[in-house]
Amino acid sequence: MGERRPLQSRDARWAKAAASRLASRRVPPNVISIGSVVFAAIAAAALIASKLCGTDTPVRVALLIVAAACIQLRLICNLLDGMVAVEGKLGSKSGEIYNDLPDRIADPLILIAAGYATPYPALGWCAGLLAVFTAYVRLLGGSTGAGQDFRGPMAKPQRMAVMTIACLAEIFIREYVFIGALALIILGCIATIARRTANIKRILESR
Repeated sequence: MGERRPLQSRDARWAKAAASRLASRRVPPNVISIGSVVFAAIAAAALIASKLCGTDTPVRVALLIVAAACIQLRLICNLLDGMVAVEGKLGSKSGEIYNDLPDRIADPLILIAAGYATPYPALGWCAGLLAVFTAYVRLLGGSTGAGQDFRGPMAKPQRMAVMTIACLAEIFIREYVFIGALALIILGCIATIARRTANIKRILESR
């Protein structure tokens, strides 16, 4: 695997225990990576279904909780696949593909679905596009030799944190939450793209 996103959660006891258990059972990291897309798809389906349930219904509340939980499970898969591959020494030659490509699917799935949970689906499409573009700029840094830049303010962990909070807040507030969350993600992604691009340019021009 190439450069890794700096995550404090890798040092958490539960993460180490889970990764060790998966590695001991020889669970391929690539399968865990695919699992992140499965959880993202469930979250997306729950978000869209919550829009169809109307307000103040137990089913809607349950769907929003499912969406929030699956967003977090998606992130846990993203954490554990790398740990099993590196610390568990189960990485494969094609691991880089599975390490990155599923994220490019999972992010838009969740963000676009959130857009359809509002009256303005274009917000979700815009957020999804910008999320993919932030990753493109990160990988651009790696391909040019400047190194992969994982800085925010709206990298993947921050985007998913905003969406998780929005799902739970929507249970109680029921108005404008997803609109505000997507707008925040859009603005944050623009700032992230600008910061990463400026950093790549600075490194390349300093050589």
